[in-house]
Amino acid sequence: MTETPHPLYDRHAETLTRALTAITERGYWSAYPESPSPRVYGETAAADGRAAFEAYLNGDFPLDQAGDGQTVATEVSPFGVELNVRYPHATVDQLVAAATAALPAWRDAGPQARVGVCLEILDRLHKNVFELANAVQFTSGQAFVMAFQAGGAHALDRALEAIAYAYAEMTRHPGTAGWEKPAGKGDPLRMSKTFHVVPRGVALVIGCNTFPTWNSYPGLFASLATGNPVVVKPHPRAVLPLAITVKYARQVLAEAGFDPNLVQLAPEAADEKLASTLALHPAVKIVDFTGSSEYGDWLEANARQAAVYTEKAGLNTVVIDSTDDFAGMCRNLGFTLALYSGQMCTTSQNLLIPRGGIETDQGHKSFDEVAAGIAAAVGKLTADPARGVEFTGAIVNDGVLERLEEVAKVGEVVLESRTVEHPTFPAAVVRTPTIVKLDATDTATYSREWFGPISFAIATNSTAHSLEILRSTVGEKGALTAGVYATDESVLDAAETAAIEVGVHLSCNLTGGVFVNQSAAFSDFHGSGANAAANSALTDGAYVANRFRIVQSRRHV
Repeated sequence: MTETPHPLYDRHAETLTRALTAITERGYWSAYPESPSPRVYGETAAADGRAAFEAYLNGDFPLDQAGDGQTVATEVSPFGVELNVRYPHATVDQLVAAATAALPAWRDAGPQARVGVCLEILDRLHKNVFELANAVQFTSGQAFVMAFQAGGAHALDRALEAIAYAYAEMTRHPGTAGWEKPAGKGDPLRMSKTFHVVPRGVALVIGCNTFPTWNSYPGLFASLATGNPVVVKPHPRAVLPLAITVKYARQVLAEAGFDPNLVQLAPEAADEKLASTLALHPAVKIVDFTGSSEYGDWLEANARQAAVYTEKAGLNTVVIDSTDDFAGMCRNLGFTLALYSGQMCTTSQNLLIPRGGIETDQGHKSFDEVAAGIAAAVGKLTADPARGVEFTGAIVNDGVLERLEEVAKVGEVVLESRTVEHPTFPAAVVRTPTIVKLDATDTATYSREWFGPISFAIATNSTAHSLEILRSTVGEKGALTAGVYATDESVLDAAETAAIEVGVHLSCNLTGGVFVNQSAAFSDFHGSGANAAANSALTDGAYVANRFRIVQSRRHV
């Protein structure tokens, strides 16, 4: 079928071209400004976005989507703010039937039209980014600036990155080709061939509580751009950010002449287990999930009819050998551990330090001095409650609090977690990070994931021993990030070799404004798909290419 260009593709062609260049060059580029400054977004943007967010509270969410007549309201804000947003509920059969009916016209529209519509959805979301950021803040517990950046601008960048990869893969081949083969003395064999991009089917995105947009947007837009209708199943405690996303996506789809049921919201009632039911449905051919290793493993093992993309948990590790900037190393790691109370899948948990200490620009530092230096940096960031809560945010769920109580009993506490009263939201649940001293022999403790503001300073026999521990723990349990501090190039090379062997992204000697737990769209890969922490990467060709197939037809000329 010959593709008919869509005006939305022309409108956003320049953005797409720049994104395609960015994923090839891997340098710095961002399409969506990360600063919430009035100088960037206008004097009234912040107030307008906050008002739009507040208009949703204690009411029925405005979504023109068919359902079973029931509503669900399951969100509890970590900041103690009453949300009570009621979302329309739909049955699995309703969702699947509506998505299936929407697929053919979307498939036949072709890559350019689909990508143009997807880019218009991003543009619409960007115009409402303050509304989105408030929703992320009050459902995830992130402080506002982080919610704006990670939940707004950076999430949109990651979505655009996925769209660019999808377009590149879909257009890698021509839509049509003439084929001519010599046939000896007779006329050559001539055929006309057409190559169709065919979506796999209904896609399911299972959202998470901590980063409802950042972790969901790549899969959502990779599937949508490649022709698959998407059912968005939010985490019960973080529905609003994805409901807003679905609302604007459906508006754009309808305005562009497509069935809005190409994107549907699937909020679940208490104990409904909607994600599992949808994931096993025969019509669901793609599943994207971010969350626990246990559930990710279950999806991989049981959703056999679907292509399953998971980002799970792991043992993010830092090897500390030596440094020529001890203060900078401590500040950098302190920020990493304090940011969002360590509730990031990329936050470092295991800090491997030789028990004999390390060499630094300040002279030899003992193991205890290294641990104390990092602890002091965390303490400085969180000492003033008004300033500290802008780093730590609030605790996302009770499981984090339970782990904080448990970890205080497993080793010597270097830095004690404190309860902090939020100066703006008195009911917010805020805890500062803890650091606990362990020995390399305490494998049972540090080889499990302790999600939250929990890190271990682990005494090893040597840097070589630290690298052995990195290989064994990450090799078995996986990791999304690894770091190393060393002044000797041979140590850096050995760490890089170890990281390659266990498939984890490595950061070396970070002492400034780049942190091991952050990744930049269009340049950094998030997850590698090469260890147990994730079976895919955000974002590469493999992340999008299996969301469609090429089906050809050929005719004699």
